Amino acid sequence: MMARQRPEQPITNYISVALIDEHAVKVGSLGGRVVMPKTLVPEHGYFAVCLDTEGNVFGLWEDL
Repeated sequence: MMARQRPEQPITNYISVALIDEHAVKVGSLGGRVVMPKTLVPEHGYFAVCLDTEGNVFGLWEDL
């Protein structure tokens, strides 16, 4: 967990996926975009942060 960077910062919901790379491609093909690429969280897994077509933030999570 991390502290909010500013008071209006929304909560980011994460979706557990088998492979972030495959789902990142799917996000792009459906009109969204990856705003923070696949990033390692040592000893736990990987995450990526995305925007949907309406500008809502969501995350992808892949366990190690």
